[in-house]
Amino acid sequence: MPIFMKIKALFAVILILWIGSVAGAGGKKIVHLFLKGTIHPITAEYVTKAIGHAEETHAEVVVFQIETPGGLSESMRTIISTMINSKVPVIVYVAPSGSRATSAGFYIAVASDLAVMAPGTHLGSAHPVTMGQEGPDTENSKTMMKKVTEDSVAYIKTLAERRGRNVEQAEKAVRDSISFTENEALKANLINFVAGNLQDLLQKANGMTIRRFDGSTKKLELENPEVIEFEMTRRQKFLSLLADPNVAFMLIGLGMLGLMIELYNPGLILPGIVGVISVALFLLSVQVLPINYAGLFLIAFAIVLFVLEIKITSYGILTLGGIVSIILGATMLIDAPIPEMKIAWRVILTVVAMIAATMTFLLTLVVTLHRMKPVTGVQGMLQEIGIAQTRIDREGQVFVRGEIWNAVASKPIEKGEKVKVLSVHGLTLQVEKWNETPGPEPGA
Repeated sequence: MPIFMKIKALFAVILILWIGSVAGAGGKKIVHLFLKGTIHPITAEYVTKAIGHAEETHAEVVVFQIETPGGLSESMRTIISTMINSKVPVIVYVAPSGSRATSAGFYIAVASDLAVMAPGTHLGSAHPVTMGQEGPDTENSKTMMKKVTEDSVAYIKTLAERRGRNVEQAEKAVRDSISFTENEALKANLINFVAGNLQDLLQKANGMTIRRFDGSTKKLELENPEVIEFEMTRRQKFLSLLADPNVAFMLIGLGMLGLMIELYNPGLILPGIVGVISVALFLLSVQVLPINYAGLFLIAFAIVLFVLEIKITSYGILTLGGIVSIILGATMLIDAPIPEMKIAWRVILTVVAMIAATMTFLLTLVVTLHRMKPVTGVQGMLQEIGIAQTRIDREGQVFVRGEIWNAVASKPIEKGEKVKVLSVHGLTLQVEKWNETPGPEPGA
């Protein structure tokens, strides 16, 4: 029995050592997340979830790889607030080569525990742009711009000072929209070092002691790390797609086309379904994007004009007004601070061309139908050509469209002569003698 207990204890020690060696071989966990494109609420949600996951799994660091022209100020501040309050250090890595971290991306890089850039990248150009800055350069707009600039300068100075970065150069990036290459940023003490790839970054960061935002310090242990790539959920990817202003405008354009076709020809069903779904997705994107409601109103007004054009004969005036309205609405629909979040002109012109072509087609059908002679009912009998079955001396009978009708005429008509219907009174036709001139064939 004692021998058995010794063997059992020996196996337990071996098992513990084996588990420890396997756990040690995996190294520290590194959560790696990506930001490519503009910064918006879905981006902020993604970063918050990733940092929360890193905290739950007790990761050593979060590597936040960015490639962005900037984005919305509120979303940027949400990301930075999450970063500086994170229990896990955050490394911001501007990569791959050829990437940039400008505007809001610059603030995020400065706010990080470690800022790293890949060769051939740049950052900076962080001067604030107020919504609707394209408007008149009034005294009020200048005052507002000054307030926004001073607020942004104070913000970047606070971040740079707490992170031990060059406050003066960070301020210049905001006030004067200066950009820095990776070597310039390193020399100006805006970043910690340059790394060619993620592995190079982790090797250089291993063993470094960093100062956290709260003043505490931490030594990074990144030997043989386990890199966990944290990707967006399907929902976040879908909402990020809708957060593209070009996609949002294409959705409302497709919705307009589908609804107009369905209204013109009720019962087709498919265009109506596509139109309603597209409009619903557009309204969902409105919840993500910064929308200028004047632009939204102009687009809604354009829809009303297009529908009225189908119902009212305006000879294209309503359509022209709708096209002008939708172009103006598209140019001011997205109230964003950077050009990358505006709707591209090629997209605007493509959607407008599709709508114009569809309206032209529908209007052509409407005009053609209006000009067609009715073929049924009383109106269908007017101007029809028939043959007198009897002599018509005030009264008689005629053969029109395969039927014999009673007929009256103001002048005598001989039997066998061709007649033209002038009007219909109950079951009696008022006719006159038809001269042999080029025209429709007799209805027989």
